[in-house]
Amino acid sequence: MHFKLLIALVDKDKTNQLMVAAREAGATGATVIGDARGEGLTPKKTFFGLTLESQRDMLMFLVEEHLSRRILERIAEEADFEANPGSGVAFQLDVEDTIGLRSQINTLMEEVEGEL
Repeated sequence: MHFKLLIALVDKDKTNQLMVAAREAGATGATVIGDARGEGLTPKKTFFGLTLESQRDMLMFLVEEHLSRRILERIAEEADFEANPGSGVAFQLDVEDTIGLRSQINTLMEEVEGEL
């Protein structure tokens, strides 16, 4: 079984909403890292040296490769990335090897059996 790592950088207020959407699309769990910061093409405005931007979360999903695109598209749709520039970004990376997923592999095998 091969996996992809999906990473989504989103405003904190969208985290729970995206977690639900990803689970509905087939994700079996996630790791959330809070208080991430970033900068796009245009730096955010500042006020007396303080940046006026909301905090972001980094959501990391380790998913089976046959489910990855569906989950990625569902995250992008729910977050409305394309219609709202600066609202976040999501991408996927290949994962060479994994350890610690034995309990999830049985569930995943049933779900992707038809796609293999």
